[in-house]
Amino acid sequence: MPCRTKIAFQGEHGAFSEEAAIKLLGPEIELVPCPTFAALFSGIAVALADYALLPVENSLVGAIQPALDLFLESSLVTAGEVVIQIRQQLIGCPGAMFEEIEAVESHPAALGQCKRFFAAYPQILPVETEDTAGSVARVIARGDRKRAAIAGRRAAAIYGGSILSENVEDDMENYTRFLLLAAESTLVRTGVLAPG
Repeated sequence: MPCRTKIAFQGEHGAFSEEAAIKLLGPEIELVPCPTFAALFSGIAVALADYALLPVENSLVGAIQPALDLFLESSLVTAGEVVIQIRQQLIGCPGAMFEEIEAVESHPAALGQCKRFFAAYPQILPVETEDTAGSVARVIARGDRKRAAIAGRRAAAIYGGSILSENVEDDMENYTRFLLLAAESTLVRTGVLAPG
């Protein structure tokens, strides 16, 4: 059985980066979740993964600067790119009701895509975390009906969350561009780049 290509992504299973990796490379890849962008780059350095998928730009919030800064400091090269539409869902514990929610956690970029939602519900506190899908996992694990997360439908399905409000992003034309990154030696080894 041939080894599957390993793709590192920032976040937990159910993250938009995971969805983007599958769209770009198909379902036969092995997905390697990393807790932070720094861990994503480290994963390539220690051969935990063959490639990394990095979100670099969102149509609503602009550049994903922490990710871009790490890319510019690294020696990784671009091997491909993919753009996916981002639909943000408000996800709570099973049985929770929208009216109960006091705090919503998610990645800063996701919270930034939902400014109108928070302006419309000023009693709901936005809480920054490292990851959209990881936020759903934590909310469901804690079982606190007063707390919710913002993430995609995939995260709700994986962790058993209940969608309390659909498409809470500011604009339905919400897209994120991801770069597929690798060490130059990986691209030469796989034939993507000719040895120079």
